Amino acid sequence: MSAVPPIRRPIVIAVANQKGGVGKTTTAVNLSAGLAIAGVRTMLVDLDGQGSASATFRVPETPEGSRDASALFARELPLGDVAVETHVAGLWLVPANEGLANLETRLASAFARERILARSVAASRELPAEIVVIDTAPYLGLVTLNAIIAADYVLVPISCEYLPMLGLRLLHRTLEDVRRRYGARAEVLGYLLTMYDRREAITFEVEGILRRTFGELVFTQPARIDTRHKASPSFKKTIFEFESESGRGRSDYAALVEEVLRRLRLRGHHPGAPPPPTFG
Repeated sequence: MSAVPPIRRPIVIAVANQKGGVGKTTTAVNLSAGLAIAGVRTMLVDLDGQGSASATFRVPETPEGSRDASALFARELPLGDVAVETHVAGLWLVPANEGLANLETRLASAFARERILARSVAASRELPAEIVVIDTAPYLGLVTLNAIIAADYVLVPISCEYLPMLGLRLLHRTLEDVRRRYGARAEVLGYLLTMYDRREAITFEVEGILRRTFGELVFTQPARIDTRHKASPSFKKTIFEFESESGRGRSDYAALVEEVLRRLRLRGHHPGAPPPPTFG
């Protein structure tokens, strides 16, 4: 890692929804990249066994099992020991690998196995990152449970469809149960409407229900449907690199970054940060 001033305790945000196909990984990747571009040193932890978030970044080759999410859990390594620098300045990545798929069984007898990630964060006394963003799998297994327990906040992407709305109830029950059983501190940072399509009536129905139910917890700017979100990972680029300043995907995630910084009260607080760029 480059020599940068250490941060004792980062803010940890888990991007989670127990329904797949809602833009969770797209949100985790572009939120992380956008925060880094805005001058906030950020680490993305890929805990989805498919490794879609990791596939977006150009990172140096490391021996399998040495610097990845599986090594973090299997050997209980500090978070900083398994992170690698990405091609985005100010952004580090803990990559996923195939070992995550078998991790649940391997950790069955581990001590306090649901708190391994929390211990990993706590053990990293000199992290370069101020914010850690975790991309989770779309189901509540042991690894996702670790992410929620380690998190300060949960950011919930919700696609503008009927079934993800039903999944939201399950997520709320999960959060309540995790807080009660494990004393987790995670609060909902916000709900992000994704795959927002003004041509579809269901879009406005879902938006209306969410805004009436959760009020200001729903992020102001939805993430509109944009085919470039699907294309950008194949070019090893985030939406900020892949799309022009006027592009809808880029502007929508720039708006999310700005609102996350405001909610965390970090805008203007980052010591020594360069001025935030104009995202377009």
